[in-house]
Amino acid sequence: MQTSPLSDKQNDISTPTHKTMSLVPAPPISQPDGPLFAEVDMGGDSFAPTIRATVVQASTVFYGTPATLDKAERLLAEAAGYGSQLVLFPEAFIGGYPRGSNFGVTIGNRAAKGKEEFRKYHASAIDVPGPEVDRLAAMAGKYKVYLVMGVIERDGYTLYCTVLFFDSQGRFLGKHRKIMPTALERIIWGFGDGSTIPVFETPIGKIGAAVCWENKMPLLRTAMYAKGVEIYCAPTADSRDVWQASMTHIALEGGCFVLSANQFCQRKDYPPPPEYLFSGTEEELTPDSVVCAGGSVIISPSGAILAGPNYDGEALISADLDLGEIARAKFDFDVVGHYSRPEVFSLVVRDHPAKPVTFTSASEKTEDAYK
Repeated sequence: MQTSPLSDKQNDISTPTHKTMSLVPAPPISQPDGPLFAEVDMGGDSFAPTIRATVVQASTVFYGTPATLDKAERLLAEAAGYGSQLVLFPEAFIGGYPRGSNFGVTIGNRAAKGKEEFRKYHASAIDVPGPEVDRLAAMAGKYKVYLVMGVIERDGYTLYCTVLFFDSQGRFLGKHRKIMPTALERIIWGFGDGSTIPVFETPIGKIGAAVCWENKMPLLRTAMYAKGVEIYCAPTADSRDVWQASMTHIALEGGCFVLSANQFCQRKDYPPPPEYLFSGTEEELTPDSVVCAGGSVIISPSGAILAGPNYDGEALISADLDLGEIARAKFDFDVVGHYSRPEVFSLVVRDHPAKPVTFTSASEKTEDAYK
């Protein structure tokens, strides 16, 4: 297990130089008292490879998508330099998580300032497909890593909190749109449908993702388990201690590795007031106030913490994943296999795209007025 702190946090990421993060040993992991079953070190397994994974804990350059992409590439290059084969970034890393903003919304009213704030946020989002997706794909191919990236996706004038998947050859594999935005997120983000709950089978394992509090939805998790997820990515914006309990539960329930990446943000990582305000708390904050403390973590299928949680600052958090642990965990508990009762309980997933309008011909395309 390895944690790589950012020794000199740079808010001006346009600076071409970037101090390499030094790997330092993580503190010993304290195990829970009295495990249900004794743990036995089975050693390496030639039929189940070991892969190195990294979760990135870093802040967005808010309202600065090109600069955020530059920062992402530097962090990706460092992770690849440590031998990582899979790199996970936090929720909404590209486009930004608008923490503290209310977008001028009260029940029955939407203020003009909030509408302008949404315009700027919409401009920071990315189209999928689009040039930013092409650049992310090129990064994954350049550094030969599987990349899982949290973005704000722009689909016309609706935004989605989305996770993008890329393989180590630089190919865009697909996306997951957050099924259920939480609380005020619903005023700025649309709802994903059942057509984007993918689990991708790759040479390094079956990879899927669920975002932040949708990880608390038992039926969504069950759908992912049924697809065979082995490396369960959970990009989030939740830095509370209790989040760790959810991540450990998912690892044990699904018999899978869980990787959770969160941003570490200070007030100075967002635009200054009055351009950007943390509603209700702005007057209490200084530029160095921590507004999101991270907590990124990697957990094994047995519930052991392999790396993290980190609450100290921006960091790359890495661990080696012995995929043989999955079979050992599922020997005890396979939630969609030998520990299921399909004759009593079942789940139906409507995995077709849900469109508000369906055309019966190609007329859904905009007509060319100058033909």
